[in-house]
Amino acid sequence: MNQTNKGLTISLIVQAQSLNYGEGTSNVSELKKFTRGNGYQYTYSSRQSVRYDIVRLAHELFGWKLDVVSKEKGTVQFQDKLTIEDSPEMDLFGYMKTNKKKDKKNKGNEEEAESKEDKTITRSAVVRLSHLISLEPFQNDLEFLSNKGLADRIKEDPNIANIEQHMSFYTYTITIDLSRVGEDENTNTSLKNELKYERISQFLDIIKILNRNIRGRQENLSPLFAIGGIYEVSNPFFLGRIGIYYENGKYFLNISPLQSTLEMEVKGQKVKDLTYIGMINDFFVLKEQLLDKERYYNIEGFFAKLKELAGNYYGVTK
Repeated sequence: MNQTNKGLTISLIVQAQSLNYGEGTSNVSELKKFTRGNGYQYTYSSRQSVRYDIVRLAHELFGWKLDVVSKEKGTVQFQDKLTIEDSPEMDLFGYMKTNKKKDKKNKGNEEEAESKEDKTITRSAVVRLSHLISLEPFQNDLEFLSNKGLADRIKEDPNIANIEQHMSFYTYTITIDLSRVGEDENTNTSLKNELKYERISQFLDIIKILNRNIRGRQENLSPLFAIGGIYEVSNPFFLGRIGIYYENGKYFLNISPLQSTLEMEVKGQKVKDLTYIGMINDFFVLKEQLLDKERYYNIEGFFAKLKELAGNYYGVTK
């Protein structure tokens, strides 16, 4: 096990439309939303939905096993026989396993089996995800639709529905405790550094091309802007520090919160000395440079740099 505790964190901006719906009321499909103190509502896609799409893509691209759960104990959970060596999902996102044993009790001439919970084994997530939250307020856009095309075929009246719509930039943050990847005290499992690196590399590849399937659409969640690096502590430095504003036909990044964060010192090192930025050209304007020029990359270069740093941490040369 690598004795040095280090954390990889990335905050990202993506552009997408209507990513996560709640239960809705009547014939209206409502987006999941937060209301802030300024009175505006901001839509979001839950961290659970982001995890779902990460695991879906991991299965499609890298063959992660999905048949690792069961309902043998009454609730859906990871199978007892499996360890983090068998499942990258269990390794990166943690698990909970409940143990149940049967006690026999005599009651008169009857023997009664009673099941009771003995112990719950948990492993907290190594990869922590925030909600994916819109950077632009919801403006109550509503789409009216019906199934007229199908109804006309059988000369019936169509059913009508209303769906809330929101096109926006969204931000979310990922934090990974690199020292805990491939390590599980519950089963005394310690994976080889090559396998630890492989899982982090695959995870970064997924985030780079992440997408979401929803209501007949596939939304592109590949980042337009990313900021992060590998630090001496596992901490989401840029969570809540990402903001944009619109001016003269262009979107600008709100750099003041980022500048303040970059000047923070942790264990004698400034955050900016360990930070890198990845950007797609022509989406956002930076009025000032946040980092030295050599720390700016395109999106591909940004993720390649993080892979390089992770390889150095695990002692794996790629």
